[in-house]
Amino acid sequence: MEVSEKRKHWKWTISAALANYLDSGSIVSGASALTLWTAQFHLSNTTVGLLGAISSNAISAGVGALIGGRICDKFGRKKIYAYDLLVYIIGMFILVCAVKPWMLFLGYIVAGLAVGADIPASWTLIAEQAPADSRGKHGGLAQALWSLGPVCTLALSFILTPLGIWGARIVFLHLIVIAFITWLMRHDMSESETWEEEQKKLKNIDKSEKVSVSSLFKGQNLKSIIFLVAMYGLWNLVAGTGGFFLPYILQNFGSQSQATSVGLQCLEFAISVFTTVTIFMRFSDSSKGRKWTFFIGAIVNVTSMALFAFFKLNFVISLSYVILWGIGQGMAQQPFFQLWSSELFPTRFRSTAQGIMFSIVRIGLGFWSFFVPTLATLGFQGLALTMTAFLLVSMIVGIVFAPKTSGKSLKQIEKEMNMSI
Repeated sequence: MEVSEKRKHWKWTISAALANYLDSGSIVSGASALTLWTAQFHLSNTTVGLLGAISSNAISAGVGALIGGRICDKFGRKKIYAYDLLVYIIGMFILVCAVKPWMLFLGYIVAGLAVGADIPASWTLIAEQAPADSRGKHGGLAQALWSLGPVCTLALSFILTPLGIWGARIVFLHLIVIAFITWLMRHDMSESETWEEEQKKLKNIDKSEKVSVSSLFKGQNLKSIIFLVAMYGLWNLVAGTGGFFLPYILQNFGSQSQATSVGLQCLEFAISVFTTVTIFMRFSDSSKGRKWTFFIGAIVNVTSMALFAFFKLNFVISLSYVILWGIGQGMAQQPFFQLWSSELFPTRFRSTAQGIMFSIVRIGLGFWSFFVPTLATLGFQGLALTMTAFLLVSMIVGIVFAPKTSGKSLKQIEKEMNMSI
């Protein structure tokens, strides 16, 4: 491949991958502001849980992904790019201006729907435009940005801590700026050639031979959905809890200050960026590399949460958790879900499948998040033990059922797996 062609692919990958930055940035900006909002608006545990449930961390993003995924398969991968980030900007602006609790809910619902719709479009576009022998690298860049979003957001939150609630508003404002820049960058992106070729095939197929979305729930497609939802969904219950509630938990159960808790979470995601770039992006395009990368990362994830389950929450345990979780997060379930969810489904339903799985995972997290503050109050170590079990099952599922798709084109994978299309 020519140098200019490679640069073009990487440019498109960056433009699409910034959706991950905006998604994770919106989650942890709320996490860092949660204690401030609780004090400012006198939020109860129930209200805090409900906010986490409907936020871009959970239900609203899940609903957005369900809608966006179907739009991408019917009308094109980049079609949704014309509007979704403008909607995201509106949601973030509402959060910047929030002076009542209902504005927090409205802002997060709007932003969550927008970023949720963007995720399947971006992940699918990255996979379809990346060369077969570097699909892991391109997907890894998206995941590095998924961790970089929190690093920048939390670093800003840490610096602006003395400003209190106004500091939180400035953090949300920076996401508006990034979203607008991303929207401008995407104007010259080309449509996925893989999708366009599939549309030409569909035009030449007799109506009686065409199949519906229901084929996703049959045969190999159904097996892939069950595998990915189990592997990623269980892990995401833990990751989502930490992403939105970690500063809240460290302050309320670990006696850490606002600045310390935000600083620890920032360190966690900085480690994830490093791990994704140096390990996942390096080894995820070889069969043996994928196997060991996932295994080691998943083991580290289990170990990190076990610290919370079996030891008293203090600064040393919190720091140890942050280091270990940061390592595992950057090389196991999160990046592999993006990679495998792009590989294991036929082109005509690829984005729809991602939207369905993403919605199941995020909406499931929403229901779980509603109870997290109350469960933590009743017994934090019991909650941590439950989440350790989630991670253990997720690891086993990922190791046992991991597909052997590295280095193969999407067409080759589709043919070999005999997908129901």
